[in-house]
Amino acid sequence: MDVFDKLKILTDAAKYDVACTSSGVNKKASAGGIGSASACGICHSFSADGRCISLLKVLLTNVCAYDCKYCVNRLSNDTPRASFTPRELAELTINFYRRNYIEGLFLSSGVLKNPDYTCEQMIEVLRILRQEYRFSGYIHAKAIPGADSTLLANLGMLADRMSVNIELPSQNSLQLLAPDKSKHSIFTPMGYIQNRIQENSRDLAKYRHAAKFVPAGQSTQMIIGATPDTDYQILNLTEGLYRKYKLKRVFFSAYMPVAENSLLPTLDTKPPLWREHRLYQADWLLRFYGFAANELLDQQHQSFNPYLDPKCNWALNHMDFFPVDVNRAPYRDLLRIPGIGITSAKRIVTARRTTSLYSDDLKNLGVVLKRAQYFITCGGKTVDGIKITQNMMLRSLLSEKTLELYHANFSLQTEQLSLFAQPPLLTFPQEDIRKCITSQI
Repeated sequence: MDVFDKLKILTDAAKYDVACTSSGVNKKASAGGIGSASACGICHSFSADGRCISLLKVLLTNVCAYDCKYCVNRLSNDTPRASFTPRELAELTINFYRRNYIEGLFLSSGVLKNPDYTCEQMIEVLRILRQEYRFSGYIHAKAIPGADSTLLANLGMLADRMSVNIELPSQNSLQLLAPDKSKHSIFTPMGYIQNRIQENSRDLAKYRHAAKFVPAGQSTQMIIGATPDTDYQILNLTEGLYRKYKLKRVFFSAYMPVAENSLLPTLDTKPPLWREHRLYQADWLLRFYGFAANELLDQQHQSFNPYLDPKCNWALNHMDFFPVDVNRAPYRDLLRIPGIGITSAKRIVTARRTTSLYSDDLKNLGVVLKRAQYFITCGGKTVDGIKITQNMMLRSLLSEKTLELYHANFSLQTEQLSLFAQPPLLTFPQEDIRKCITSQI
């Protein structure tokens, strides 16, 4: 099998791993080296199925000793197999870089023979790139659960970011679908990487030229929809991972049925993309908006609202918190107002130091007044001309696509909306409002 045939197989096998984003690190090549990385992102690479992605996203091998029931590369699956030698993959990466096809490498792998052997092969790929080709571009490497900590340390000194995929949100799910894995085998390397990052930050504070260990941090990925785990369980786990391991990102991947098994959704099941989307929105609220997981979901409501995003859903269920005066409220309170994001909240805090703000001023600062107007006051007064009713609030908070979904589910009859005419009043029966606010996926 030639290198191109291997490339087609191993890029296609890597497409289910979503933990591939901007580099998160600024780095330039030293004298005589090649490549660079930018924290604001890297661009133009192409996978085997034609998607434009940032990196050469590829597996070292799709041969795997594990038999995870949800995985297309599992031991028992009848699929074409291929493996790169470290030299082949390093040369392929450099040749692609020189042709301006890619800016870096995202390297993962099946478990070839055992975790230690696989990790050694990945280290050799990165060693050739960094030391022989003096490549300074971005490299994201997947840590292999079960590999020796010494090998993980060597891999981390060569990679910019590492990740250990949790895959499934609970130990019960792992036992059912991935019996070769355990929470211990996943969290142990995750904890080791975090400890080494902290040690390295202290070394860098003392010695400016100390070698850097995983300068772009670590991340993980969870599969959504393959198991009965709820959004409440997933979000609490996510919050715990950020708190304990200081992860840069937790990625969520809607399960795409690729295996027929009585423990998995049927092959005709659609990926839960809406659910994935809501989890990403909630993840953003945890990381940047000061929300806690137990504010967004609880034991009684363990799934996200399919019609309202988590922030709007929280606001409607906490009307006692509102209205908020934009001229006096602390920054953390501004972030809880629907229609006000991080940038507009910072602009408000800056602008109100010199003047009082009114509704027209808020529009100029980037506030989505269509949403925010029901939850704010300006100098103690509500926005001029608004009528605060449950129907009007709900209509403003729902997107057009969500309205279509609402109508489809509740069989409401409405007139066709014109792009240029004032939209007619949309009346939501009280029972439907209750369902919309409290409905479960």
